[in-house]
Formats: sequence, C-alpha cells, structure tokens
Amino acid sequence: MLELRNQIPEFSGMFQKEVAERICEKKGTKAYGILSVLVQAFYDAEYLFTVSETVFDPPPKVKSGVLRLRRKENFTLPCSEKLFFTVVKTAFQQRRKTMRNSLKTLNLSDNLREDSIFDLRPEQLSYLQFIELTQKIEADGV
Repeated sequence: MLELRNQIPEFSGMFQKEVAERICEKKGTKAYGILSVLVQAFYDAEYLFTVSETVFDPPPKVKSGVLRLRRKENFTLPCSEKLFFTVVKTAFQQRRKTMRNSLKTLNLSDNLREDSIFDLRPEQLSYLQFIELTQKIEADGV
C-alpha cells in the first residue's frame, strides 16, 4: 500500500487486532515499530473498533481490529525515501539499543553521532524525528 500511496488517498481495513494496533501506535510504547513509523509518515492512522471473533463462522482464535488511514496532504518526504526506510528498519532491528549503536552499520561521522538524538532508543522517536534524522544523515554524506 505504501508503494501505491499516490493512488490510495484513503484506506480502511480489518486486520488481526495486534497488527491494527501496531500500525496506529504512538511513540514510546512496545508496540510502536517499523510499521508504525512507515505508515504514519504518509498517513494519519486511526484505530476504529475491535471485532470479536464470535461474529465469524468458524470463529478465528484472535480478535480483529478495523482501522482507517487517510493520506497526509503533503505526503512526500523531504529526504531520500530509500534512506528513510533503511534508517527506520535498521534502527528497529536492535530496538533495545540506542540509536547510536543500532545505526552503527550506516558508518556515520563521529560529529553526527554526537547529536543527542542518538542517545534515544528507536521507540522514543516519532516519525517526524525519523525524517529529521534521515535528513541529517543525508547531509552527512551517507
């Protein structure tokens, strides 16, 4: 869906409850992750309601969640999309480490790695802070 966002201004769907919650989750929680950041960079995500497993025949073993995504008015990134996706995915591969340690593989300059944003863990950064971080990394020459 993210790859086709130019053609998808609004989307509603039913997912396993945990997945729907993860997409809509805000920073600072355990459920906040790659999916949350990437979707929220382009869409406003809203968890609408939970659907009980009892309404299905046969009933699944999990609850479902319905969400709505509305594309942001300005849904283009002010940085390299490829680098943004790389930064987000690399940061969350080692989510318990600070950004300084989880982004070591990007070979950042020592000067950039002194930025205070690198003292935080990935789940502490909003999607806007990930965009800002990507811009800094891009300016650093990565």
